[in-house]
Amino acid sequence: MELISLLLSVVFILFLANIFKSHKKYANFPPGPKPLPFIGNLHTINKTKLHISLMEMSKKYGTVFSIQLGMKKFVVLCGYDTVKDALINHAEEFSGRPMTALTAKTSEGYGIIPANGENWRVMRRFTLSTLRDFGMGKKGIEDKITEECECLMQKFRSFGGKPFDNLTIINAAVANIIVSILLDHRYEYDDPTILKLMRIINENVKFVGGVMVRLYNSFPSLVGWLPGSHNTVIENSKIMERFIRDTFTKKEKELDVNNQRNLIDAFLAKQKEGKSESTLYYHNKNLTFLVSNLFVAGMETTSTTLRWGLLLMMKYPEIQKKVQSEIENVIGSAQPHVEHRKEMPYTDAVIHEIQRFGDIVPSNVPHATTKDTTFRGYFIPKGTTVFPLLHSVLRDKAYFEKPEEFYPEHFLDSHGKFKKNEAFIPFSIGKRSCAGENLAKMELFLFFTTLLQNFTFQAPPGAKMDLNPALGFTNAPLPHEICAIPRR
Repeated sequence: MELISLLLSVVFILFLANIFKSHKKYANFPPGPKPLPFIGNLHTINKTKLHISLMEMSKKYGTVFSIQLGMKKFVVLCGYDTVKDALINHAEEFSGRPMTALTAKTSEGYGIIPANGENWRVMRRFTLSTLRDFGMGKKGIEDKITEECECLMQKFRSFGGKPFDNLTIINAAVANIIVSILLDHRYEYDDPTILKLMRIINENVKFVGGVMVRLYNSFPSLVGWLPGSHNTVIENSKIMERFIRDTFTKKEKELDVNNQRNLIDAFLAKQKEGKSESTLYYHNKNLTFLVSNLFVAGMETTSTTLRWGLLLMMKYPEIQKKVQSEIENVIGSAQPHVEHRKEMPYTDAVIHEIQRFGDIVPSNVPHATTKDTTFRGYFIPKGTTVFPLLHSVLRDKAYFEKPEEFYPEHFLDSHGKFKKNEAFIPFSIGKRSCAGENLAKMELFLFFTTLLQNFTFQAPPGAKMDLNPALGFTNAPLPHEICAIPRR
């Protein structure tokens, strides 16, 4: 009996010590809604569109506040001024990535998106330099995009103006651009390999923003054994890994270090340099997850933006006509080139507004603090997960006159000239901004102008054009069909 009393006393003391330690750790932590035991604030949030709940909370708690999901505390940053302050003025402190239960299973912290520390720095330097070497911002990649535009137009023409779903086709066209850099290869739109890869990517993007993944990250030991979409994401990631490993195994046999044709060749050449960096960072796990990260990021956001663009042109035919008129005046029937963009302020404004309104990654990819940080008067401990909410930036009333509307004039001055808006950061900013931003901008301009030069887009008879986004980690359009009416 005395032993039991002693054990209970020890447990109680440890419990109090843990509360005291937690209280001390989170002294002067950003304010937020009071959490319930065990579940935190899970009962108060929109389980499928977290950013909607966070925007509502910011009205009460300000632009820097906290929430608790399960047993873990998070910090949320809202509005352009606050997000810029964190990611630019405190760039190093907010440059980490959190390791969730899901990322531990699907990437182990390798690659570029989920990586931290020196591993991330080396992979980012390699990625930026290699993307430049293999075409980003150069004539070579512009030619590849132009060729892919022609293939995409042929596919659109094959429907003869009748309704079709453009999801798979646009996914494949955009995927072929990043695949050309990664593998020096191109897939036909009905190739079983690209169809399988696109299916698992689309599934994962949808499920990562879902309830089961959020619950799994909050309670991995309780939820991990249950069936659900979190297991589908893990299994899909393994399929992707196997495909990439098989691909670079073949490339390794063909490698000529003096004739590097793609990113995988460049990585494998780094492996063979024999430097300490080669062993530490240029190993097969980093290669696998780097290629996977770039493939997913290079396909998903750009193709989703293009699909929003065509849907919005159907919704607002008067804007579509203005874009087509500018294309006729500046380009005529010639092939669009990137250099035309500076002469096409209206088209440029429309593309920017598509990105802003589409709000493709509303919650941003989560960041984490790399050290104990004091930010705007609050103390944020090292390792805290941070959401720099891009939705709050792209809808910031202080920078956008009509934030909830599709309004290209956000990017035009009173004389119809293109004007920059500093709160336009769909690729995020700071040390973790999108490595493929320049490539994506080139793709968006060339695909969009080529399509509108050659087609007028209309909704099928009787169809309602719903601009609400589908469920998922990204904001994709709801399933819909389009009619591509040839203009010539």
